[in-house]
Amino acid sequence: MYDVAIIGAGVVGCAIARELARYSVSVCVIEKEEDVCCQTSKANSAIVHAGYDAANGSLKAKLNVLGNEMMGRLADELDFPFKRNGSLVICTEKEGLPKLQELKDRGEKNGVDGLEILDRAQVLAMEPNLSDQVIAALWAPTGGIVCPFNLTIALAENAAVNGVDFKLNTEVVKIGGECGNYLLDTTNGPIYSRIIVNASGVYGDVFHNMVSSEKIHITPRKGEYCLLDKAVGDYVSRTIFQLPNAMGKGVLVTPTIHGNLLVGPTAVDIED
Repeated sequence: MYDVAIIGAGVVGCAIARELARYSVSVCVIEKEEDVCCQTSKANSAIVHAGYDAANGSLKAKLNVLGNEMMGRLADELDFPFKRNGSLVICTEKEGLPKLQELKDRGEKNGVDGLEILDRAQVLAMEPNLSDQVIAALWAPTGGIVCPFNLTIALAENAAVNGVDFKLNTEVVKIGGECGNYLLDTTNGPIYSRIIVNASGVYGDVFHNMVSSEKIHITPRKGEYCLLDKAVGDYVSRTIFQLPNAMGKGVLVTPTIHGNLLVGPTAVDIED
C-alpha cells in the first residue's frame, strides 16, 4: 500500500515524485516503458518559456513564471545543463505590431521581467542571420533552453535516492476502488494506493475516464523537428519564435544545450 502512486515517468511525474520525496510518504512511479523519459519528455523543443503567452490569471501563467524562476536553482541542485539564452518573437508585418504589444502587456501582467519591444536595427544587431523582413521583435531575456532528458533523469534519480519506488515496464490497465483506496491492476500485478497522480501525458484521458463520470478526450498532436549539425549550432544564439497565430506558435529556431540547431515543429493531429 502506497500513499501516492504516480502514473507516468515523464518530466511531470518525475518532478512530482522528487517533490514528494521530501516528505514522510510512500510513493511509487508506474511507467509502461523500460525507462523514464521515453515519450514526449525526451523529444520536444526543450524551451523554458518566459511566460508572456499564457492567459492572465490562469494557472498556466502562474506556474510558467514560477517554474522559469526555479529552473536555475534546480539546475544547480540536480546538475543538468540549462542556459538562459533569452527569446525573440519576430514580427515581419506592420499589422502584427499590436499583437506584439499585446504579448508584452500580457507578459508584464503575468510577472515576466525584462520584456522589451525592439526595432529592426536592434533585432538584427542581436541576431544578424534573421530575415531582412523583420521589423520588430519582443525580447524576453528570461527565456531559456534545457536538456529535457537530463532534466527528467535527474529528477527521477534524486527521487529514487530518497526512497521513491520506480516500477518500470509496468502498464496500468485498470483502476478500481477497494476499502476507500485505489486498486491499480497492472501488467506486473496489483498496486494499492491512497492517492493517484495522473501524469500520463497524452494518455491522461484514458486514466481519467477510468475513475471519473465526467469523460474527457485528448487528441494528441505530433510534431516533427529537424535537428541540424553543430556546424550551424551558432547560427542564432537566442530562441526565435514567429508571432503566434490561430494555429499556435508556429515554427521555432533555437540552439540546443548541446550545440546543435533545432527547427520545427510540424503539427499533425493523431486521431487514434
